Amino acid sequence: MAKLTKREDNYSQWYNELVVKADLAENSDVRGCMVVKPYGYSIWEKMQAALDKMFKDTGHVNAYFPVFIPKSYFSKEASHVEGFAKECAVVTHYRLKTADDGKGVEVDPKAKLEEELIVRPTSETIIWNTYKNWIQSYRDLPILVNQWANVVRWEMRTRLFLRTAEFLWQEGHTAHATEKEAIAETEQMLGVYADFAENFMAVPVIKGVKTESERFAGALDTYCIEALMQDGKALQAGTSHFLGQNFAKAFDVKYATKEGGLEHVWATSWGVSTRLIGALIMAHSDDLGLVLPPKLAPIHVVIVPIYKSEEDFQRVSERANEIKKALQDRGFSVKFDDRDTHKPGFKFAEYEMKGVPVRLAIGPKDLENGTVEVARRDTLAKELVTFENVEARVVELLDDIQNNIFQKAKQFKESNTRSVDTYDEFKAVLKEDGGFVLAHWDGTPETEDRIKEETKATIRCIPLDAQAEEGKCILTGKPSKQRVVFAKAY
Repeated sequence: MAKLTKREDNYSQWYNELVVKADLAENSDVRGCMVVKPYGYSIWEKMQAALDKMFKDTGHVNAYFPVFIPKSYFSKEASHVEGFAKECAVVTHYRLKTADDGKGVEVDPKAKLEEELIVRPTSETIIWNTYKNWIQSYRDLPILVNQWANVVRWEMRTRLFLRTAEFLWQEGHTAHATEKEAIAETEQMLGVYADFAENFMAVPVIKGVKTESERFAGALDTYCIEALMQDGKALQAGTSHFLGQNFAKAFDVKYATKEGGLEHVWATSWGVSTRLIGALIMAHSDDLGLVLPPKLAPIHVVIVPIYKSEEDFQRVSERANEIKKALQDRGFSVKFDDRDTHKPGFKFAEYEMKGVPVRLAIGPKDLENGTVEVARRDTLAKELVTFENVEARVVELLDDIQNNIFQKAKQFKESNTRSVDTYDEFKAVLKEDGGFVLAHWDGTPETEDRIKEETKATIRCIPLDAQAEEGKCILTGKPSKQRVVFAKAY
């Protein structure tokens, strides 16, 4: 199996090669769109299952809304349409006909839609038009709905998983009687995302609030989790939006209060996407391939037989299948790779590339000695374990690998988070090391824009746990009451 470009030589190329060679996804013939291959999709399924349970544990239910949105809906919330206008794909006709020259097909001009339809870039408008029919009284609230769907945002510069014209995601849309309830929901879902990132993805994150210029179009506040990739760039890994009453007013969604009054509903929306697979790759993987946390690995354990004769193969297979069944009975995904078309060395490299957490190798000598070679993907360490102890050792290893991957990423984040007090120091850190840079900012969009223009760094968030600290803006010298998080980002 061909080796990857080294991260230190060309991080971007390393990432692109790894996505393809690990069999996660590939570019399609539709510009900017990707084919998510079975191995990549199985990681997404793992993410879905974990998140879906977390959503339902917090009282949410799933529904599904149309992929097409009438164009007029977008005009009802001014900042929303302004935020998405440049990314919208528009359906204008509903029929094709044979071309006049008899070759190929063309749009039938007689089949023009009365109202053009937007292919869903996000669903606030169609959902709040629907909620108008669902909500009459305080008894109908809260509505806690999530949908798993695809969306289209016509990106000009695309990259597998990180930014594609079409991608998979979930989007929660909730309706509440009070501002306090809606804010609590927004913060709760940010906590769910942070919990998932750290305890399933093994990716430490900073929780914070976006600046006004970085908010979701139509939101009063956008909360986010920010993760740090191995190249020192940040990745926004999830967002939760407090929408206030903007969409309720745009679509005239009111409810009768207990006191007999009529009030507009309060709203939230929140989402994560297949971008998380990109985060998973870039946070943990190495020059040999993927390094997957066991909680999200499609295959927990692979067993590779070592043999020369058919007799050896039969004996090894018998033992391998016993181990496989014992581990499967514990709920683990186990693959016994008995292909005779590839040699063990090829298989070792293949499963290293795919990031399988634990690899077992069994040969005739192992049968004689009553042992199995156990290799862990995160550290590449190998050990011999007796047949009697292999099951318990694998269970122990999977827990240890999950924790070790997180601790390594946490240490990387902490060692690449720096506080600076001057603009020269700020620029030097970004140029040499990257990472999260904590600095004072005067709170104005003008200063934010100038820093972005001059350094390519953006304010990733205003940390929720930031301590009050008097200081001076690194650019203007104006007073500042706390540091914010800057970084170059994907």
